[in-house]
Amino acid sequence: MTLMMGLLFGSMSMAQAATTYQISKEWTFAHSGSGYLSEIPAFDATTNTLWVAGVKGVDVLDANTGSLLQRIDTSAYGSINSVSISNGMAAFAIENNTRTNAGIVQLYDTSSRSLAAGTNTFTVGALPDMLTFTPDGSKILVANEGTPNVYGSRIGNSVPRVYGASANDPVGSVTIIDVTSRTVAATATLAGVPTSGSHIRTNTGMDFEPEYIAVSADGSKAYVTLQEANAIGILDLNTHSFTQVVGLGVKDFSLPGNTIDPLNNGSVNFISANVKGLYMPDGIATYDVAGKTYLVTANEGDFREDDGDRSAASSLGATGDLANIRVSNTDSSPGDLYAAGARSFSIRDADGNLVYDSGDILDKEAFAQGIRSMPPRGGAADLSDHEVADAVAYMANQAGAKFDPASLKK
Repeated sequence: MTLMMGLLFGSMSMAQAATTYQISKEWTFAHSGSGYLSEIPAFDATTNTLWVAGVKGVDVLDANTGSLLQRIDTSAYGSINSVSISNGMAAFAIENNTRTNAGIVQLYDTSSRSLAAGTNTFTVGALPDMLTFTPDGSKILVANEGTPNVYGSRIGNSVPRVYGASANDPVGSVTIIDVTSRTVAATATLAGVPTSGSHIRTNTGMDFEPEYIAVSADGSKAYVTLQEANAIGILDLNTHSFTQVVGLGVKDFSLPGNTIDPLNNGSVNFISANVKGLYMPDGIATYDVAGKTYLVTANEGDFREDDGDRSAASSLGATGDLANIRVSNTDSSPGDLYAAGARSFSIRDADGNLVYDSGDILDKEAFAQGIRSMPPRGGAADLSDHEVADAVAYMANQAGAKFDPASLKK
Protein backbone atom coordinates (compact mmCIF):
# COMPACT_ATOMS: atom_id res chain seq x y z
CA MET A 1 0.00 0.00 0.00
CA THR A 2 1.44 3.37 -1.02
CA LEU A 3 1.78 6.12 1.59
CA MET A 4 1.27 9.76 0.61
CA MET A 5 2.62 12.96 2.18
CA GLY A 6 -0.67 14.83 1.85
CA LEU A 7 -4.42 14.37 1.78
CA LEU A 8 -6.60 15.66 -1.06
CA PHE A 9 -10.26 16.16 -0.12
CA GLY A 10 -12.96 16.65 -2.71
CA SER A 11 -16.70 16.82 -3.11
CA MET A 12 -18.72 14.68 -5.49
CA SER A 13 -22.10 15.24 -7.06
CA MET A 14 -24.10 13.11 -9.45
CA ALA A 15 -25.02 14.84 -12.69
CA GLN A 16 -27.11 11.82 -13.63
CA ALA A 17 -28.09 9.29 -10.99
CA ALA A 18 -25.73 6.30 -10.90
CA THR A 19 -24.09 7.19 -14.22
CA THR A 20 -22.07 10.42 -14.18
CA TYR A 21 -20.06 11.90 -11.32
CA GLN A 22 -18.47 15.32 -11.06
CA ILE A 23 -15.62 15.70 -8.60
CA SER A 24 -13.99 18.93 -7.48
CA LYS A 25 -11.11 19.55 -5.10
CA GLU A 26 -12.09 21.29 -1.87
CA TRP A 27 -8.73 21.47 -0.12
CA THR A 28 -5.38 19.75 0.32
CA PHE A 29 -3.61 19.14 3.61
CA ALA A 30 0.16 18.58 3.64
CA HIS A 31 1.35 16.50 6.58
CA SER A 32 4.49 17.84 8.24
CA GLY A 33 7.12 16.10 10.28
CA SER A 34 8.96 12.86 9.70
CA GLY A 35 6.68 9.83 9.57
CA TYR A 36 3.40 11.72 9.30
CA LEU A 37 1.81 10.49 6.10
CA SER A 38 -1.63 9.78 4.61
CA GLU A 39 -2.51 6.11 4.51
CA ILE A 40 -6.03 5.58 5.88
CA PRO A 41 -8.64 8.34 6.47
CA ALA A 42 -11.83 7.91 8.50
CA PHE A 43 -14.70 10.41 8.80
CA ASP A 44 -16.52 11.17 12.04
CA ALA A 45 -19.99 12.56 11.39
CA THR A 46 -20.53 13.60 15.01
CA THR A 47 -17.66 16.11 14.93
CA ASN A 48 -17.30 16.60 11.15
CA THR A 49 -13.65 15.62 11.34
CA LEU A 50 -11.28 13.45 9.31
CA TRP A 51 -8.89 11.19 11.16
CA VAL A 52 -5.88 10.41 8.95
CA ALA A 53 -3.56 7.57 9.97
CA GLY A 54 0.01 7.40 8.76
CA VAL A 55 2.90 5.54 10.45
CA LYS A 56 3.65 7.74 13.49
CA GLY A 57 0.15 8.78 14.42
CA VAL A 58 -3.16 10.35 13.43
CA ASP A 59 -3.82 13.87 12.21
CA VAL A 60 -7.35 15.07 13.05
CA LEU A 61 -8.58 17.57 10.45
CA ASP A 62 -11.60 19.85 10.09
CA ALA A 63 -13.53 18.31 7.19
CA ASN A 64 -14.75 21.70 5.98
CA THR A 65 -11.43 23.52 5.87
CA GLY A 66 -8.72 20.88 6.09
CA SER A 67 -7.13 22.63 9.04
CA LEU A 68 -5.22 20.55 11.58
CA LEU A 69 -7.09 20.27 14.87
CA GLN A 70 -4.85 17.81 16.69
CA ARG A 71 -2.00 15.41 16.16
CA ILE A 72 -2.14 12.14 18.09
CA ASP A 73 1.30 10.54 18.36
CA THR A 74 1.27 6.73 18.58
CA SER A 75 4.97 6.15 17.93
CA ALA A 76 5.61 5.06 21.53
CA TYR A 77 3.58 1.93 20.81
CA GLY A 78 4.64 1.30 17.21
CA SER A 79 3.47 2.21 13.71
CA ILE A 80 -0.21 2.87 13.07
CA ASN A 81 -1.70 1.08 10.07
CA SER A 82 -5.43 1.79 10.18
CA VAL A 83 -8.20 3.86 11.75
CA SER A 84 -11.95 3.26 11.76
CA ILE A 85 -14.77 5.26 13.38
CA SER A 86 -18.25 4.36 14.62
CA ASN A 87 -20.65 6.10 17.01
CA GLY A 88 -18.12 8.68 18.16
CA MET A 89 -15.36 6.15 18.79
CA ALA A 90 -12.14 5.88 16.78
CA ALA A 91 -10.21 2.61 16.75
CA PHE A 92 -6.49 2.57 15.93
CA ALA A 93 -4.57 -0.50 14.71
CA ILE A 94 -0.94 -0.23 15.85
CA GLU A 95 1.78 -2.73 14.98
CA ASN A 96 4.54 -3.49 17.47
CA ASN A 97 7.97 -1.95 16.88
CA THR A 98 9.03 -5.59 16.51
CA ARG A 99 6.61 -6.51 13.75
CA THR A 100 6.41 -10.20 14.61
CA ASN A 101 5.23 -9.43 18.16
CA ALA A 102 1.63 -8.79 19.17
CA GLY A 103 0.16 -5.42 18.21
CA ILE A 104 -2.53 -3.37 19.92
CA VAL A 105 -5.83 -1.63 19.22
CA GLN A 106 -6.56 1.64 21.00
CA LEU A 107 -9.93 3.40 21.31
CA TYR A 108 -10.33 7.19 21.24
CA ASP A 109 -13.30 9.43 21.94
CA THR A 110 -13.79 11.56 18.81
CA SER A 111 -15.19 14.51 20.77
CA SER A 112 -12.41 14.81 23.35
CA ARG A 113 -9.81 13.33 20.97
CA SER A 114 -8.36 11.45 23.93
CA LEU A 115 -8.33 7.80 24.95
CA ALA A 116 -11.87 6.53 25.52
CA ALA A 117 -13.11 6.03 29.07
CA GLY A 118 -12.93 2.49 30.41
CA THR A 119 -10.86 -0.23 28.80
CA ASN A 120 -9.28 1.36 25.76
CA THR A 121 -6.29 -0.80 24.81
CA PHE A 122 -6.42 -4.38 23.55
CA THR A 123 -3.67 -6.84 22.65
CA VAL A 124 -4.23 -8.34 19.19
CA GLY A 125 -2.20 -10.43 16.73
CA ALA A 126 1.07 -9.59 15.02
CA LEU A 127 0.99 -6.78 12.47
CA PRO A 128 -2.62 -5.53 12.73
CA ASP A 129 -2.84 -4.14 9.20
CA MET A 130 -6.47 -3.02 9.05
CA LEU A 131 -9.53 -2.81 11.26
CA THR A 132 -13.22 -2.03 10.83
CA PHE A 133 -16.43 -1.85 12.84
CA THR A 134 -19.43 -4.00 12.07
CA PRO A 135 -22.36 -1.94 10.66
CA ASP A 136 -24.05 -1.66 14.07
CA GLY A 137 -20.79 -0.69 15.77
CA SER A 138 -20.96 -3.60 18.22
CA LYS A 139 -17.74 -5.29 17.13
CA ILE A 140 -14.31 -4.32 15.87
CA LEU A 141 -12.64 -6.73 13.45
CA VAL A 142 -8.85 -6.58 13.18
CA ALA A 143 -6.87 -8.14 10.32
CA ASN A 144 -3.61 -9.39 11.84
CA GLU A 145 -1.36 -10.00 8.86
CA GLY A 146 1.41 -11.80 10.72
CA THR A 147 4.18 -11.10 8.23
CA PRO A 148 7.47 -12.99 8.78
CA ASN A 149 10.78 -11.18 9.05
CA VAL A 150 12.80 -13.96 7.42
CA TYR A 151 11.73 -16.38 4.72
CA GLY A 152 12.31 -20.11 5.14
CA SER A 153 14.97 -22.08 3.28
CA ARG A 154 14.22 -23.49 -0.15
CA ILE A 155 13.47 -27.22 -0.19
CA GLY A 156 15.11 -29.00 -3.11
CA ASN A 157 15.42 -27.54 -6.59
CA SER A 158 11.92 -28.11 -7.95
CA VAL A 159 10.14 -25.56 -10.14
CA PRO A 160 7.76 -24.12 -8.96
CA ARG A 161 9.78 -23.59 -5.82
CA VAL A 162 8.92 -24.90 -2.35
CA TYR A 163 10.12 -23.26 0.87
CA GLY A 164 10.37 -24.42 4.44
CA ALA A 165 8.91 -22.70 7.46
CA SER A 166 10.23 -19.32 8.50
CA ALA A 167 12.05 -19.13 11.80
CA ASN A 168 9.57 -16.49 12.94
CA ASP A 169 6.30 -16.37 10.99
CA PRO A 170 3.39 -15.30 13.24
CA VAL A 171 -0.01 -16.85 12.61
CA GLY A 172 -2.32 -14.65 10.56
CA SER A 173 -5.65 -14.08 12.31
CA VAL A 174 -8.65 -11.83 12.84
CA THR A 175 -9.24 -10.44 16.33
CA ILE A 176 -12.87 -9.75 17.25
CA ILE A 177 -13.38 -7.08 19.93
CA ASP A 178 -16.75 -6.71 21.68
CA VAL A 179 -17.28 -2.97 21.97
CA THR A 180 -20.00 -3.18 24.64
CA SER A 181 -18.06 -5.35 27.08
CA ARG A 182 -14.67 -3.98 25.97
CA THR A 183 -13.19 -7.46 25.69
CA VAL A 184 -11.50 -9.56 23.04
CA ALA A 185 -14.32 -11.93 22.14
CA ALA A 186 -12.29 -14.24 19.90
CA THR A 187 -9.27 -14.65 17.68
CA ALA A 188 -10.15 -16.47 14.46
CA THR A 189 -7.41 -18.37 12.63
CA LEU A 190 -7.39 -20.21 9.32
CA ALA A 191 -5.63 -23.53 9.94
CA GLY A 192 -7.72 -26.44 8.73
CA VAL A 193 -10.50 -24.30 7.26
CA PRO A 194 -12.17 -25.92 4.19
CA THR A 195 -11.09 -24.49 0.85
CA SER A 196 -12.77 -24.02 -2.52
CA GLY A 197 -12.02 -22.25 -5.79
CA SER A 198 -8.61 -22.45 -7.41
CA HIS A 199 -5.04 -21.17 -7.26
CA ILE A 200 -4.79 -20.69 -3.52
CA ARG A 201 -1.11 -19.99 -2.94
CA THR A 202 -0.45 -22.41 -0.11
CA ASN A 203 2.99 -23.82 0.49
CA THR A 204 5.03 -25.14 3.38
CA GLY A 205 6.13 -22.09 5.35
CA MET A 206 3.60 -19.78 3.67
CA ASP A 207 0.93 -18.67 6.11
CA PHE A 208 -2.43 -17.05 5.37
CA GLU A 209 -1.99 -13.31 6.00
CA PRO A 210 -5.27 -11.35 6.50
CA GLU A 211 -5.06 -8.00 4.76
CA TYR A 212 -8.44 -6.25 4.61
CA ILE A 213 -11.98 -6.86 5.89
CA ALA A 214 -15.47 -6.04 4.60
CA VAL A 215 -18.66 -6.88 6.49
CA SER A 216 -22.06 -7.85 5.11
CA ALA A 217 -24.86 -5.32 5.63
CA ASP A 218 -26.59 -7.55 8.20
CA GLY A 219 -23.36 -8.03 10.16
CA SER A 220 -23.48 -11.81 9.92
CA LYS A 221 -20.37 -12.39 7.80
CA ALA A 222 -17.02 -10.80 7.17
CA TYR A 223 -14.97 -11.24 4.01
CA VAL A 224 -11.22 -11.15 4.59
CA THR A 225 -8.70 -10.75 1.79
CA LEU A 226 -5.71 -13.08 2.05
CA GLN A 227 -3.70 -11.21 -0.52
CA GLU A 228 -0.50 -13.22 -0.71
CA ALA A 229 -2.53 -16.45 -0.86
CA ASN A 230 -4.81 -15.18 -3.69
CA ALA A 231 -7.87 -15.96 -1.60
CA ILE A 232 -10.73 -14.62 0.50
CA GLY A 233 -11.63 -16.02 3.91
CA ILE A 234 -15.31 -16.07 4.92
CA LEU A 235 -15.77 -15.39 8.64
CA ASP A 236 -19.01 -16.23 10.47
CA LEU A 237 -19.57 -13.43 12.98
CA ASN A 238 -22.05 -15.46 15.01
CA THR A 239 -19.62 -18.31 15.70
CA HIS A 240 -16.48 -16.16 15.38
CA SER A 241 -14.86 -18.74 13.12
CA PHE A 242 -13.81 -19.02 9.49
CA THR A 243 -16.04 -21.31 7.44
CA GLN A 244 -14.33 -21.21 4.04
CA VAL A 245 -11.24 -20.05 2.19
CA VAL A 246 -12.04 -19.32 -1.45
CA GLY A 247 -9.28 -19.36 -4.06
CA LEU A 248 -9.79 -16.56 -6.58
CA GLY A 249 -8.32 -18.19 -9.66
CA VAL A 250 -6.32 -16.35 -12.30
CA LYS A 251 -6.80 -13.81 -15.05
CA ASP A 252 -5.51 -14.63 -18.53
CA PHE A 253 -3.66 -11.65 -20.01
CA SER A 254 -3.66 -13.29 -23.44
CA LEU A 255 -7.43 -12.79 -23.84
CA PRO A 256 -9.03 -9.76 -25.58
CA GLY A 257 -9.75 -6.93 -23.16
CA ASN A 258 -7.07 -8.11 -20.73
CA THR A 259 -4.03 -6.57 -22.41
CA ILE A 260 -1.06 -5.33 -20.38
CA ASP A 261 2.02 -3.20 -20.95
CA PRO A 262 4.64 -5.54 -19.48
CA LEU A 263 7.92 -3.84 -20.36
CA ASN A 264 9.24 -0.97 -18.22
CA ASN A 265 11.07 0.84 -21.00
CA GLY A 266 9.39 4.26 -20.78
CA SER A 267 6.99 3.67 -23.68
CA VAL A 268 3.42 2.38 -23.77
CA ASN A 269 2.56 -0.79 -25.64
CA PHE A 270 -0.44 -2.85 -24.55
CA ILE A 271 -0.20 -6.43 -25.75
CA SER A 272 -1.92 -9.76 -25.25
CA ALA A 273 0.71 -11.56 -23.17
CA ASN A 274 1.22 -15.24 -22.42
CA VAL A 275 1.01 -14.56 -18.69
CA LYS A 276 -1.65 -15.15 -16.06
CA GLY A 277 -2.34 -12.81 -13.16
CA LEU A 278 -3.16 -13.95 -9.64
CA TYR A 279 -5.93 -11.59 -8.46
CA MET A 280 -4.39 -11.12 -4.99
CA PRO A 281 -6.74 -8.32 -3.84
CA ASP A 282 -5.92 -5.83 -1.12
CA GLY A 283 -9.00 -3.66 -0.53
CA ILE A 284 -12.50 -5.17 -0.40
CA ALA A 285 -16.00 -3.76 0.04
CA THR A 286 -19.51 -5.22 0.11
CA TYR A 287 -22.83 -4.00 -1.25
CA ASP A 288 -26.28 -5.50 -1.78
CA VAL A 289 -28.45 -5.70 -4.91
CA ALA A 290 -31.90 -7.33 -4.86
CA GLY A 291 -31.15 -8.98 -1.53
CA LYS A 292 -27.83 -10.46 -2.64
CA THR A 293 -24.41 -9.52 -1.28
CA TYR A 294 -21.60 -8.75 -3.71
CA LEU A 295 -17.91 -8.16 -3.08
CA VAL A 296 -15.81 -5.50 -4.80
CA THR A 297 -12.07 -6.16 -4.73
CA ALA A 298 -9.07 -4.03 -5.70
CA ASN A 299 -6.75 -6.52 -7.36
CA GLU A 300 -3.46 -4.86 -6.45
CA GLY A 301 -1.28 -7.95 -6.36
CA ASP A 302 1.56 -8.16 -3.87
CA PHE A 303 4.05 -10.78 -2.77
CA ARG A 304 5.29 -11.47 0.73
CA GLU A 305 7.39 -8.69 2.20
CA ASP A 306 10.44 -10.90 2.63
CA ASP A 307 10.74 -11.24 -1.19
CA GLY A 308 11.13 -15.00 -0.95
CA ASP A 309 8.30 -15.88 -3.34
CA ARG A 310 9.03 -13.64 -6.35
CA SER A 311 11.57 -13.19 -9.11
CA ALA A 312 11.89 -11.74 -12.60
CA ALA A 313 10.32 -13.93 -15.28
CA SER A 314 13.71 -14.07 -17.00
CA SER A 315 14.83 -16.51 -14.30
CA LEU A 316 12.27 -18.93 -15.76
CA GLY A 317 13.38 -18.41 -19.34
CA ALA A 318 11.13 -15.51 -20.34
CA THR A 319 12.60 -13.05 -22.85
CA GLY A 320 11.64 -9.84 -24.61
CA ASP A 321 8.57 -8.01 -23.30
CA LEU A 322 8.02 -10.55 -20.52
CA ALA A 323 11.54 -10.78 -19.11
CA ASN A 324 11.13 -8.25 -16.30
CA ILE A 325 7.65 -9.15 -15.06
CA ARG A 326 7.71 -10.13 -11.39
CA VAL A 327 6.27 -13.62 -11.12
CA SER A 328 5.50 -16.09 -8.37
CA ASN A 329 8.32 -18.54 -7.69
CA THR A 330 5.90 -20.97 -6.06
CA ASP A 331 3.40 -21.05 -8.96
CA SER A 332 5.39 -20.35 -12.13
CA SER A 333 7.43 -22.63 -14.32
CA PRO A 334 9.05 -22.10 -17.74
CA GLY A 335 6.30 -21.21 -20.22
CA ASP A 336 3.66 -20.97 -17.47
CA LEU A 337 4.05 -17.62 -15.72
CA TYR A 338 1.92 -16.25 -12.88
CA ALA A 339 2.27 -12.55 -12.08
CA ALA A 340 1.02 -10.64 -9.04
CA GLY A 341 -2.30 -8.86 -9.47
CA ALA A 342 -5.00 -8.61 -12.11
CA ARG A 343 -4.53 -4.88 -12.79
CA SER A 344 -8.25 -4.37 -12.24
CA PHE A 345 -11.16 -4.34 -9.86
CA SER A 346 -13.56 -7.26 -9.71
CA ILE A 347 -17.08 -7.95 -8.52
CA ARG A 348 -17.81 -11.35 -7.00
CA ASP A 349 -20.84 -12.94 -5.41
CA ALA A 350 -20.90 -13.84 -1.72
CA ASP A 351 -19.42 -17.26 -2.49
CA GLY A 352 -16.43 -15.71 -4.27
CA ASN A 353 -17.54 -16.49 -7.83
CA LEU A 354 -16.39 -13.90 -10.38
CA VAL A 355 -19.23 -11.77 -11.77
CA TYR A 356 -17.28 -8.95 -13.43
CA ASP A 357 -13.71 -7.81 -13.96
CA SER A 358 -12.67 -4.42 -15.32
CA GLY A 359 -10.15 -5.99 -17.70
CA ASP A 360 -7.56 -3.48 -18.92
CA ILE A 361 -9.73 -0.39 -18.32
CA LEU A 362 -7.89 0.86 -15.22
CA ASP A 363 -4.46 0.27 -16.73
CA LYS A 364 -5.27 2.18 -19.91
CA GLU A 365 -6.99 5.00 -18.06
CA ALA A 366 -3.99 5.34 -15.75
CA PHE A 367 -1.79 5.85 -18.79
CA ALA A 368 -4.26 8.28 -20.35
CA GLN A 369 -4.30 10.40 -17.19
CA GLY A 370 -0.51 10.40 -16.87
CA ILE A 371 -0.44 8.92 -13.39
CA ARG A 372 1.89 6.06 -14.32
CA SER A 373 4.94 8.31 -13.94
CA MET A 374 4.69 7.90 -10.17
CA PRO A 375 7.56 5.73 -8.88
CA PRO A 376 6.54 2.46 -7.23
CA ARG A 377 7.87 1.23 -3.93
CA GLY A 378 11.36 0.16 -4.82
CA GLY A 379 12.42 2.54 -7.50
CA ALA A 380 12.00 3.03 -11.21
CA ALA A 381 9.42 5.53 -12.42
CA ASP A 382 7.45 2.98 -14.42
CA LEU A 383 5.00 0.41 -13.13
CA SER A 384 4.71 -1.75 -16.23
CA ASP A 385 6.50 -4.81 -14.92
CA HIS A 386 4.47 -5.30 -11.75
CA GLU A 387 1.26 -4.24 -10.06
CA VAL A 388 -0.41 -1.51 -12.11
CA ALA A 389 -3.49 0.57 -11.36
CA ASP A 390 -3.03 -0.02 -7.64
CA ALA A 391 -6.61 0.69 -6.56
CA VAL A 392 -5.86 -0.33 -3.00
CA ALA A 393 -8.89 1.23 -1.30
CA TYR A 394 -11.58 0.76 -3.90
CA MET A 395 -14.62 1.43 -1.74
CA ALA A 396 -17.68 1.40 -4.01
CA ASN A 397 -20.15 1.34 -1.16
CA GLN A 398 -18.49 4.22 0.69
CA ALA A 399 -18.88 6.45 -2.37
CA GLY A 400 -22.51 5.45 -2.79
CA ALA A 401 -21.83 3.89 -6.18
CA LYS A 402 -23.89 0.81 -6.87
CA PHE A 403 -23.28 -1.70 -9.62
CA ASP A 404 -25.98 -3.99 -10.98
CA PRO A 405 -24.16 -7.25 -11.77
CA ALA A 406 -26.82 -8.21 -14.31
CA SER A 407 -26.14 -5.09 -16.37
CA LEU A 408 -22.38 -5.69 -16.28
CA LYS A 409 -22.84 -9.03 -18.02
CA LYS A 410 -24.51 -7.40 -21.01
